[in-house]
Amino acid sequence: MKKVILFAVLAIIAIFLPSYLAGSYLMQPHQHKVDTSQIKGLPYINVHIPSESGSALAGWYIAGDSEKPGVLLMHGVGSDRTQMIRRAKFLHEAGYSVLLFDFQSHGESPGRYITFGYLESLDATAAFHFLKRKVSGRAVGIIGVSLGGASALLGTASRECQALIAESVYPALDQAVADRLKIVLGEWGEYLTPLLTSQLRPRLGFSASTLRPVDHLAKLTCPLFIISGEKDRKTTADETREMFARAHAPKQLWIVKDAGHVDFSKLKSQLYKERVLKFLRENLG
Repeated sequence: MKKVILFAVLAIIAIFLPSYLAGSYLMQPHQHKVDTSQIKGLPYINVHIPSESGSALAGWYIAGDSEKPGVLLMHGVGSDRTQMIRRAKFLHEAGYSVLLFDFQSHGESPGRYITFGYLESLDATAAFHFLKRKVSGRAVGIIGVSLGGASALLGTASRECQALIAESVYPALDQAVADRLKIVLGEWGEYLTPLLTSQLRPRLGFSASTLRPVDHLAKLTCPLFIISGEKDRKTTADETREMFARAHAPKQLWIVKDAGHVDFSKLKSQLYKERVLKFLRENLG
């Protein structure tokens, strides 16, 4: 009997310990000193934005033409505001005021855990209101990449802005986890999804069912531009088309040919710039 109990205990440890460690790795903060060399030449000022997430968000504000709208730029998971510098440069050249910031637990913003959009949605709202005040009531658009786009949709920022560009945004967290497990472990990997998602409530205080950006698309009243890669395995083209179908018009969809889960501003720099600026001109005024 003792051997049976010991075997059962060892089996449980063998199953759950790797998933617990994997969860710890995914949740751990990605905090570091942000490299300012890439933004030299732009008239930025350092800002710190209080958020209801409990963090003071480190960011850069770049003032544009006095009559032009503002654009909020939000990076992906495990990155920081420097991911959005390429976008900031061409937007500033076009006259827009721009705000880039680090989500809580990223870059130079404090935080205990990455929460995959739960707390970050509060950061998105705080940053949006900060930029709205800076541009004195003028229109504000949002460009959110992956976690950035999900955070905009999960919070109120997407329902207050005048235009939203969502790039490589997962429809639901459990689906995002399943997609990534399949990449690492093959097709059967998705069946291990509950081992990771079940950790969220006891460790972070919320469940995976809370993080479903796809369910918020129907609430949007602003024009929407969804961008994703044709060969993206982390957020598949079919998942992106499903999200697009859930949104009301006016809306646009760009499935980037032969692209994966990548930075489109770098991969398709000129075309990306042209399409983004056209969308913002048409919808921000």
